[in-house]
Amino acid sequence: MTRSDIRCITSAFWALLFFVASLAGATAQETFPSEKLEIISTAGKTQTFTVEVANSDSQRQQGLMFRKSMSDDHGMLFDFKEDRDVMMWMKNTFIPLDMLFISKAGKITHIHTNAVPHSEDIISSNGPVRYVLELNGGAAKKLGITVGDTVRTAQIR
Repeated sequence: MTRSDIRCITSAFWALLFFVASLAGATAQETFPSEKLEIISTAGKTQTFTVEVANSDSQRQQGLMFRKSMSDDHGMLFDFKEDRDVMMWMKNTFIPLDMLFISKAGKITHIHTNAVPHSEDIISSNGPVRYVLELNGGAAKKLGITVGDTVRTAQIR
């Protein structure tokens, strides 16, 4: 074996090691606390969900990525800790989602319906919000959830 062969094998070994390490990091999944969430329509009708709450940067970055399905009465609530313009995307997200953008006071200010799985298109809050609620795609229309409805949880009062 020549020095060139040894260098080539060594390089291949390190490349494989880094690849395996990156896969291990990609599969490390965050865990999320969950809580009950209610959406109260302007007409007084209440819809109840169990939501996972993404409070930390790493939880917000992961979100619902890599999930193959979600129960109809479940969702994920992102808390950005302050009012700000929010940009979302669907990279590595396998299920279509409705994104409900919510003010600090709990009012739905904007709804983006049926976000396309795996899309890297930016989805904007269209103004400052504190929270984003992700539900299964089509849920807002199916349940009659509209801009102006109120969201309540232990965090949003």
